[in-house]
Amino acid sequence: MQKNNSLDTLFIVMPAYNEKENIENVFKQWYPILKDKNINSKLVIADSGSTDGTHEILENFQKKYPQLEILTNTNKQHGPKIIALYSYAIKHNADYIFQTDSDGQTNPDEFEDFWKLREQYDGIFGHRNIREDGKNRAFVEKIVCFLLKIYFGVNIPDANAPFRLMKVNTLGKYLNKMPTDYNLPNIMITTYFAYYKENILFKTISFKSRQKGTNSINIHKIIKIGWKALGDFYYFKKSINN
Repeated sequence: MQKNNSLDTLFIVMPAYNEKENIENVFKQWYPILKDKNINSKLVIADSGSTDGTHEILENFQKKYPQLEILTNTNKQHGPKIIALYSYAIKHNADYIFQTDSDGQTNPDEFEDFWKLREQYDGIFGHRNIREDGKNRAFVEKIVCFLLKIYFGVNIPDANAPFRLMKVNTLGKYLNKMPTDYNLPNIMITTYFAYYKENILFKTISFKSRQKGTNSINIHKIIKIGWKALGDFYYFKKSINN
């Protein structure tokens, strides 16, 4: 029998960096999801390093929306922000963590289908089988999943989708396996869930192109990060074996 929504504390978490053109719409789309959840539920946005007015917009929202929290003491990069957000949610007694990004590429209307299944799975991960953000990014994702199969023996259709609902107790088992400044935490979290045979589901989601603004991570940076990831995967696999 499924619990009443009001009993479960949900933390929706998202990193932000120079998202002035998107942050207002994204916030107004995602904040209403908290309406029927436990009163302790939060929308937590990590904004460190923005120089375009993103932070000022969030501070103004915070005056009117009590369930908004802003993290400012994280590293500038996306990966460390993700880790800091997960750690914050765990520390503040969330039951479930849902992570998405602040660039408007994901659809909040698809959240409820994940939420209804929350008790059945330790983690529900978005699968972007159709992507509108470019063939290059889709190709990189396929390469990553191929490498994860080689290194860890896991079959993952989408390792890095920023649309994931996870039980806090399960996530907490794996978060400390990565350094706090790691660039690709979502990839490794998905991998750990699969490798250790947690009860997981990959569920198809839509994925739009960036709505406004410029992505701070271009294809050249992605390739550079991906090259470094080869060494990281070797290290993580070695640590598992030990």
